[in-house]
Amino acid sequence: MTIPFNKPFLTGNEIDYINDAIHFGKISGNGKYTKKCQDFFESKYGFKKTLLTTSCTDALEMAALLVGIEPGDEVIIPSYTFVSTANAFALRGAKIIFADSRPDHPGIDESTIESLITKKTKAIVPVHYAGVACDMDIIMELADRYNLFVVEDAAQAIDSFYTGKDGVKRALGTIGHLSCFSFHETKNIISGEGGMLAINDERFIKRAEIIWEKGTDRAAFFRGEVDKYGWVDIGSSFLPSEITSAFLYAQLENISKIQQKRLALWNTYDQSLKEYASNLKIRLPKVPDFATNNAHMFYLVCDTLNQRSQIIKALKDEGILAVFHYISLHSSKYFSGKHGERRLINTDIYSDCLLRLPMYYELKESDAIRITNIIRHTL
Repeated sequence: MTIPFNKPFLTGNEIDYINDAIHFGKISGNGKYTKKCQDFFESKYGFKKTLLTTSCTDALEMAALLVGIEPGDEVIIPSYTFVSTANAFALRGAKIIFADSRPDHPGIDESTIESLITKKTKAIVPVHYAGVACDMDIIMELADRYNLFVVEDAAQAIDSFYTGKDGVKRALGTIGHLSCFSFHETKNIISGEGGMLAINDERFIKRAEIIWEKGTDRAAFFRGEVDKYGWVDIGSSFLPSEITSAFLYAQLENISKIQQKRLALWNTYDQSLKEYASNLKIRLPKVPDFATNNAHMFYLVCDTLNQRSQIIKALKDEGILAVFHYISLHSSKYFSGKHGERRLINTDIYSDCLLRLPMYYELKESDAIRITNIIRHTL
């Protein structure tokens, strides 16, 4: 492929920081660079506490433990998401209740959530698809009224914001009780694999550290708060190595530069297609007034599955890789027999018709224009 779908971007200091971590003499987790990254997130975005993890999947699994998911509990999740969003809660025995997407955006349709709440509901897990906020005022009001937990799946939402009815602009991931981020190589800020749990409700902070440290109070021991550490709760080995954290810190130092370039590419795609979208029978991404755009991805919603396949083939013939995204989880091989007859019309449309275009730091604006020209001349 002359233009891949994704290409990891190195800012320049990744290897230097990894070498520094090695020579510092500690490359297991929760060391110098782990603390640097966590301090960065807490200072810049206002999280009460952050804990780096080996993946967003791990962060979600920690969240499921923290909110006390047990067999028989119900958790409301959008069907149009990656399997980890649901799997983390299914592993604890939860019954997953899938919600439809919005007609104007792949994120959860907030207007349908209340009808899915029962006496067994314990949590709502909104997914900020493409880094664009769900309407968190609606979701948090429902959570308050029905005494539910909110876990934001912010895997794609680094450096993106939500403005509520009170006019306050908040970073995504700071609004729910807990939130989970990804630093997978396809994300804006990367460490190969990697993730983070952000804790906004103080009652979870102490236990989160224990779960993070394999169920021990080891973190408290190293702060001098206890004279020895031992097994005090369930947990697992969720924290990443210092090598991963050192790589991530180099990325964080360059977040403004990375975001500026991605937004420029996103706007090039948008401006190049906006005038023709209606005639081509494609829909472009919509960013609601309450949300910002972090340029995590640029996607098209095609008119039909056949049209999407046509575009993919035309681009592939020119050495360009574009990909479709999620297959709706409610109709998956694993879950289809558990979902029932309730139709999720918008989710199925996105599964059949959404197409992601190449998006990465080193993509040239001329490449983006070339891609849009091929699309225009194909349809």
